[in-house]
Amino acid sequence: MRILSIETSCDDTAITIFEAKGGIENASFKILANNSNSQIKIHRPHGGVFPALAKREHIKNLPIILEKSLKEALGHPMSKWTSDVPSIDIIVVASGPGLEPSLWSGVVFAKELAEKWDIPLMPVNHMEGHILSVFGKGVGKFKIKKLKMPILSLLVSGGHTELVLTRKWLKYEIIGQTLDDAVGEAFDKVARMLGLPYPGGPEISKLAEKLRKIRYSHEGSIAQADEPSIAIHQQVNMRAGSGRIPDFSLPRPMLHSKNFDFSFSGLKTAVLYLIRDLSKEHSNILQNDKIKSAVALEFENAAIESLTYKTKKAIEKYKVKTLIVAGGVSANNHLRNEMKRLIKEMSNKNTTAKAGQVKLLFPPKELTMDNSIMIGIAGYLNYIKNKKKVPEINSIKAEGNLKLK
Repeated sequence: MRILSIETSCDDTAITIFEAKGGIENASFKILANNSNSQIKIHRPHGGVFPALAKREHIKNLPIILEKSLKEALGHPMSKWTSDVPSIDIIVVASGPGLEPSLWSGVVFAKELAEKWDIPLMPVNHMEGHILSVFGKGVGKFKIKKLKMPILSLLVSGGHTELVLTRKWLKYEIIGQTLDDAVGEAFDKVARMLGLPYPGGPEISKLAEKLRKIRYSHEGSIAQADEPSIAIHQQVNMRAGSGRIPDFSLPRPMLHSKNFDFSFSGLKTAVLYLIRDLSKEHSNILQNDKIKSAVALEFENAAIESLTYKTKKAIEKYKVKTLIVAGGVSANNHLRNEMKRLIKEMSNKNTTAKAGQVKLLFPPKELTMDNSIMIGIAGYLNYIKNKKKVPEINSIKAEGNLKLK
């Protein structure tokens, strides 16, 4: 079966053409073409994604990327398909969640193609795509590997922070989510406070990593600490050019709440107040890389500790056998390292996660961001799961707040 996959949930326009075969637990894929266009440079002056601009760029880029993909996959220019139907068996498109103007761009484009070529159209939940992205590759062939249940997925991005439980393959239960800002959104907003460019997450991590490396490079001068807040106190007390940076720590919101929900709005506000207070003694804080690195490190430690702690509790409660960490923030090196450390520690202790029982999966870093490969995987599996039944084209719509189920 040949699949055309379309992704426009935010600011990346992407199209992939696959060949796929197999059932929902043993499907295999071969990528024939995979093309995308990033809008980062367009949105950077706004400090974030501007929906009207994103929609305009999607509408402009979709035909261009489609033509390139069809030529790569099938060997013919787009002009050939004005009268002929390309050898595509099904179109799949991200229908939500995401920015509705962006989503509608892809949905309308996909509907027009499906009607023109008279082929089925399958809507896809963008977050399910992130879960399944752990199986994908940027090029070549890959297949679905059977996983032990239950599966816990930590989905972390600019728009979502969720803990999703899977007891039965392709069935989902959201057991925890952010009550306000998503963790990726908090990274971007803190970066803006520090005068860093959009997208802010990678910039925060770069600054944090510089200071984190100092911790390990000073032999014996900075002790290993059980709590990140203690470690940061030791780190920021180092001389910073003109003087000593004061000790500070940031809260870990909802760390010990009796549920699996998250909150990052208060943490973001705490950073705002911290910068304000530091500015009283360091008027040039936004020009002082050492102070900015200390703030970035403590913020990253707080955010990642919150994610890791709640994930640990969910693994213990639900006796999880497979942990998936996916979404844009899953590219964060500190998050990856902390999740690896968590699974190793749980395996070495007398817990529900004994040695070898919990398998940890991340997507390849190129598939952590929004992409049409993950949408194609999800679309094909759902097509097979639903016995090749698809909804009426006119019933398909963009849903910005679409939930997993």
